Amino acid sequence: MAAIKRAKFSGRPLKVSILGIDQRQLFGQRGAFLKEIELEFPVKIVARGDEIQIYGEKEPSHKVKELFNDIIQHLASGGSISEQTLQYAMKMVNGNDDSKPSLDDDRILLTNRRIAIRPRSNGQKKYMDAIYSSDLVFSIGPAGTGKTYIAVACAVRFLKERRIDRIVLVRPAVETDEKLGFLPGDMKEKIDPYLRPLYDALYDMLPRGQVDRNIETGIIEIAPLAFMRVRTLNNSFIILDEAQNTTVRQMKMFLTRLG
Repeated sequence: MAAIKRAKFSGRPLKVSILGIDQRQLFGQRGAFLKEIELEFPVKIVARGDEIQIYGEKEPSHKVKELFNDIIQHLASGGSISEQTLQYAMKMVNGNDDSKPSLDDDRILLTNRRIAIRPRSNGQKKYMDAIYSSDLVFSIGPAGTGKTYIAVACAVRFLKERRIDRIVLVRPAVETDEKLGFLPGDMKEKIDPYLRPLYDALYDMLPRGQVDRNIETGIIEIAPLAFMRVRTLNNSFIILDEAQNTTVRQMKMFLTRLG
């Protein structure tokens, strides 16, 4: 049996360069991902320096090479690999559909620091898909679950792809439990503290200079909800953040402004 196994994995291996790739991410803890791949495909994987060698018959070896190329591209674009991601990638490689999606199909966009923004849960994935396929989306969930961040990321992507002309980010100027009291300065300085989460999300996704220029030219507008009166916005991506703090009258006013 051992002789058969050696014969099966004899011959020249297929090689994949992993130069510049974090091998701990690629291989998993103590090589766990490599073992998973070897269990799924009848191949032997050997890591030598900045190279992976794949021993086995032609068809499974080429599938594993394709798998590693997909994973490496995914890591190079700022993604990460988990057990779930690996299982998904192996299923894609084993499929017979030439139009199968890539690992990066769920990526919304790359930040200015080359970090990929993508949904991290099934709920976030459904939210992203709803934004892509619907004109009006309501998102309800606990604080810190990425509702605003994913919406802003989708808006930036739409703007980059020229699917919209402008982004309008709106938030009711409502204080939390801690009262801010009188705020000095002009109108912009008074309302900016309420809108800071929206600025933070934009600055995380685009260079600060580009954000500031787009705000100056009106391509990106960040404003309190009260500023939406007597306006109709066409071909725009509009986000109403903290919508639960609006009154019924304010919500009706907002919806009628959408054109």
